[in-house]
Amino acid sequence: MTLRLHQGSLRHANGVEALRGVDVQIGVGEQVAIIGPSGAGKSSLLNLLATALKPSSGEIEVLGERAWHVSSPQRQRLRARIGLVHQAPPIPPRQRVITAVLAGKLGQWSLGKSLLNLLHPLDVAGARAALAQLDLGEKLFAHCQQLSGGQLQRVGIARVLYQAPEILLADEPVSAMDPVLAGHTLSILARHAREHNVTLVASLHAVELALAHFPRVIGLRDGQVLFDCPSDEVSRDKLDALYANEQLQSPTAAVAPLIVQIPRC
Repeated sequence: MTLRLHQGSLRHANGVEALRGVDVQIGVGEQVAIIGPSGAGKSSLLNLLATALKPSSGEIEVLGERAWHVSSPQRQRLRARIGLVHQAPPIPPRQRVITAVLAGKLGQWSLGKSLLNLLHPLDVAGARAALAQLDLGEKLFAHCQQLSGGQLQRVGIARVLYQAPEILLADEPVSAMDPVLAGHTLSILARHAREHNVTLVASLHAVELALAHFPRVIGLRDGQVLFDCPSDEVSRDKLDALYANEQLQSPTAAVAPLIVQIPRC
């Protein structure tokens, strides 16, 4: 089992309970989408799985390690095996794209090598190859402030592809992209995961993308798992319950063509 969260709960410093008693198990090479309304706890769950946050209660195992029962250096080594794609990549605007991509290896390089890389990129070919997968090869030496939001998201993805982690966690990785480019980018992530036996978990607002690109879907609402089943078993009733009483229109109508023939689970 690559990822296991048992009765995981997370309470923020302001008292807000983001997750409550969540049980999730994800095996090696699985591809899983997490969907749910805003504030459901999707980002919190990903940050727990990435060991970026410590659960308030419960137990988490990552790659066979009890993440919060090992030493800090051991946990840092564990994190180097996890790639996290942010919705808004934390990339300095004046940084060159090549530097941003090569930063994917900082957790695996020595301090000296990391500092040297800031002065002189150490793997131009590797960075170019990662960017080329996302149709950004020509942006290799551009400054990040020159890129659009969707291009920055693809740079963030390229950085994680260059990192070559065993687990790839993506928090709304295509939110700034148009539907066609979003679908294309998710296909690239899914293909990479299949070819390299990488465990892929992504949170998505677009339900139709989750159903089209991921074989397993977890529905999260109010910090709890409402359903966890194969994507071809996600029924209209389940989506209605997941997004019930939302101020915005339920996404059910948008995905109706995808699920109209799908049996209820």
